[in-house]
Amino acid sequence: MASEETGQTAGGNAAARPNGDGRAPAGADEQRGDAEARTEGRHLDPRVAAMVRERMPLDEVLQQSRRYLAQTVSACLEEVIAETGESLSMMAQRDLVTRVLNAWLAEARENAGAGDAEGAAAGPAQARASTGGKTPIDPAAVARDAESGGAATDPESSRARRQRLLETKATIQPIVMERIDIAVAASLEPDELERQIAEIVSEVLVEQKLQLNRAEQKQLVRLLINDMVGLGPLEPLLADETVTDIMVNGPKQVYVERRGKLELTDVEFRDNAHVMNIATRIVTRIGRRIDESSPLVDARLEDGSRVNIIAPPLAIDGTSISIRKFSKKSITLDTMARNNNVSDALATVLKIAARCRLNVLISGGTGSGKTTLLNAMSRMIDHGERIVTIEDAAELQLQQPHVVRLETRPPSLEGLGEITMRDLLKNSLRMRPDRIILGEVRGAEALDMLQAMNTGHDGSMCTLHANSPREALTRLENMVAMSGVKLPPQAVRTQIADAINVIVQISRMRDGMRRVVKVTEVVGMEGDVITTQDLFEYSFDGESSDGRLSGSFRSSGLRPHFSARADYYGVANSLLEAMGCR
Repeated sequence: MASEETGQTAGGNAAARPNGDGRAPAGADEQRGDAEARTEGRHLDPRVAAMVRERMPLDEVLQQSRRYLAQTVSACLEEVIAETGESLSMMAQRDLVTRVLNAWLAEARENAGAGDAEGAAAGPAQARASTGGKTPIDPAAVARDAESGGAATDPESSRARRQRLLETKATIQPIVMERIDIAVAASLEPDELERQIAEIVSEVLVEQKLQLNRAEQKQLVRLLINDMVGLGPLEPLLADETVTDIMVNGPKQVYVERRGKLELTDVEFRDNAHVMNIATRIVTRIGRRIDESSPLVDARLEDGSRVNIIAPPLAIDGTSISIRKFSKKSITLDTMARNNNVSDALATVLKIAARCRLNVLISGGTGSGKTTLLNAMSRMIDHGERIVTIEDAAELQLQQPHVVRLETRPPSLEGLGEITMRDLLKNSLRMRPDRIILGEVRGAEALDMLQAMNTGHDGSMCTLHANSPREALTRLENMVAMSGVKLPPQAVRTQIADAINVIVQISRMRDGMRRVVKVTEVVGMEGDVITTQDLFEYSFDGESSDGRLSGSFRSSGLRPHFSARADYYGVANSLLEAMGCR
């Protein structure tokens, strides 16, 4: 419990330690409502807009870069907030800066009669002059570098500020933690929690005679909240929508993937124990564990992001965390066609394949986009069908109302209670599914999946790792052998040929773009060989000046073997037109 003096300084904070009777201080709901009412901050737009117009004539606006202009608007916003005492969340500040900046640019273009133009970036001296002698602050950079102590134009200055912020955090964190009740804090809305922690931090900084400016205090509050209820240094990366993958290789090396390319970040953990603490927080939320006796685990975050963790002694240089981020954007086949991941004709064929209840196998390498494509194709499933999904770590995002999601379970400390994908697949057959969707086939469950596809559960889908459709069939055959059931090779191949209708091969190409490179139809058997025919193939033509690969999705012009099935579902004409057979 905190001291009596601590209880007085915590005052009206619901996050502060509770009263002697265990109840949170009164007024929490009213404070939360006030904080939520202030988050938009739209009433500050005119004031900030007037200030930025005073800072820079309209005829100079189009000569500056958008980043520099955003820094100027942000600096003005900081001054307005300091004058008015407003409390805005980081997200509300970003929205306000964007609104004012867009209006400012539109006014400048109208004034100049110019189109879309952006000048060269202004130098540091110009930036300080146009913002009243103060260095402007970019809110996007602040959010991106919150864990690293802020962004400065001078790398040396940035490192010094980051180090000073981390040292301050290490000093005040034990004191702050004494003055709050974690259980109460975790139950608060994010904006209210941020406001109350900011009050406590301000008090502690005064008591400890530590000086931080307003922006640094905000960063410090965010650091503390991330450590308390979030994932520490990873939170800014999880909030960055341009990041698709996060890879932690020990405490001092964190990579991310943006636009298909890997980048080294300046995000760091304190030490190996800090990384392990974050890893433990991830897995305990879904009832799993990570330690020396169980150093491998697949997990998921609350937003659906997929996580793989491997700890020492298997990971020699420290705990490794790999996060495949959950996409907040809804990806459809039409979206993929607009992004040139597939062509319009190819998208049509894939829609028809899903609608006609074909058994589809999606093949590709790690990070090639298999799950994204599976989600997109699943949108063609009728809403009246019962779907059962089976995964190691649940990440599928099916939109249908009747979905039963199943997830495997690792063994307990005593080595008991493990539930495998094969166990779940066997059980799902007793659940009256119309379709079964496996997140990834990687072992003995392949035999059960083939049997399910051959026993009335047509329209099922699954993914596996392979480099080509033909290799996917070979891998499937090898995985059936892993089941321990001794079947003649011809019998296995016959079952595969009868079960699988279409194989979709997707690949992440060297420009970072994911593309469907081949669509192959399984036709049947010819002797001991599974016969196939290619329906579509991506043909590489060259490379553009911006580094993007150019090519085309070319139809084979062959009449698909499942044309009769498409005719049964009334979409044969659309299929033949997409294939170029008419």
